[in-house]
Amino acid sequence: MPMQPRSSEELLTKLRERTEQNILIAKDLASMPDDILARRPDAESWSALDCLAHLNHYSEYYHPEIKKRINASKHVAEPVFTSSRMGNYFANGMKPGKDMKQISTFKSANPINFAQSADRSILNTFLRDQTELLELLDLASEVNLTKTKTGISITNLIKLRLGDTLRVVVYHNWRHLEQAVRATNVNTIAVS
Repeated sequence: MPMQPRSSEELLTKLRERTEQNILIAKDLASMPDDILARRPDAESWSALDCLAHLNHYSEYYHPEIKKRINASKHVAEPVFTSSRMGNYFANGMKPGKDMKQISTFKSANPINFAQSADRSILNTFLRDQTELLELLDLASEVNLTKTKTGISITNLIKLRLGDTLRVVVYHNWRHLEQAVRATNVNTIAVS
C-alpha cells in the first residue's frame, strides 16, 4: 500500500513548530543548576546533558548532510510530499508517544562513552544547532522533499527522502528532550 501524500508546506511548518518547542524546552533546561543537568538517574541512564550531547553528535552528521543535499538538489519544490515506507517507519519510530519503544543506541553515539565532560557548553551547542535546523527547514522549502535524498548515519547503503530525514531528526530531538526533562526529575517543564 503506497504512503499517503501530504502537503510539503504543512509538513515543514509542523517541523518548524516542533523545533521551536524543542528550543523552548532546552531554554527551560538551561535555567536549571549544573548539578541537576549533569545528574544521572542511575549508572546506565543518561543525564539531561548526556541526552543533549547525544543529539549534538547526530547534528554533526545530519546538518551538513541535509545542507549538502539541498544545495546539490536539481529537484524543484513540489506542493506534495510522499513518505517512503522505510522513511515513515524510521520517523514514526523516533516520534514520542504512548506507543514509543525503547531503542538501543550505537556505542559510538552513547554519551556515556564520550570522552567529553558534561558541562553547559553542550546545551549552548544544542541551542545553536536548533537555530541551524530552523534555517535548514527554510532551505528545504526550495527543493522537492520526495525526490531529494539524504544519507543516514547508520549506513551509507540507505538513502531517505529529505522530508523523512527531517522528520527523523526533529522527532529524535523531541524524544531525547523528553528524556532530558525526565532525567532532571523536575516536573515543571512542559514537553508536549
